[in-house]
Amino acid sequence: MSLFLPGRVVVFDYGEVISRTPHAARDALLAATGLAADELFPVYQELRHDLDRGDLSVLDYWRAIAARTGRTWSVSEIHRFWALDFTGWFEVDPDVLDLVEELHEAGTRIALLSNAGFDFGDPYRRSPMASMFGTVVVSAEEHVLKPDPSIYRTTCDRLGITPAQMVFVDNRAENATGAEAIGAVGHHYTSPAGLRSFLERLSETEGATA
Repeated sequence: MSLFLPGRVVVFDYGEVISRTPHAARDALLAATGLAADELFPVYQELRHDLDRGDLSVLDYWRAIAARTGRTWSVSEIHRFWALDFTGWFEVDPDVLDLVEELHEAGTRIALLSNAGFDFGDPYRRSPMASMFGTVVVSAEEHVLKPDPSIYRTTCDRLGITPAQMVFVDNRAENATGAEAIGAVGHHYTSPAGLRSFLERLSETEGATA
């Protein structure tokens, strides 16, 4: 079935939608930092909001983790931790990226909206997958995080569409709901098969009303 959605733009979250959960990178981070999972990851996640909002640089983020866990790390050590963490996020789920390509090949417009730090902006835009994106919106560059309504509206403005034309896919239910709050169609992503079924149903509905 063709996944052509005329007049719509499907906007994808990146982390744990297009990308896989970086389990191996997380194991490597524990080994490199010498921290236990219950020491590192609660702080890693809590401070990530400041990183993704653009309030912390990568260096300051890792220094804040060090301070919160009673460690002192050199810049070279922090660079190693960053590299392990950063590259881990670029293992994609081929089933999802194939689906993105299928939408693109059918003529459906695609975009990316990600809660991510400044360091992800250029890799998103210069990666092979970027050839399919009409625009890339990164939270740190906007200094606002999903599900704040303004970041969805910014995405719509960059695409030249109304909120009603946006279909937003995110693995966090609150982010999908945030898109719905401004009038977009939201989908809480749980699996490639579930996403395909959702898009096929939407395509059928669009075709029936065209």
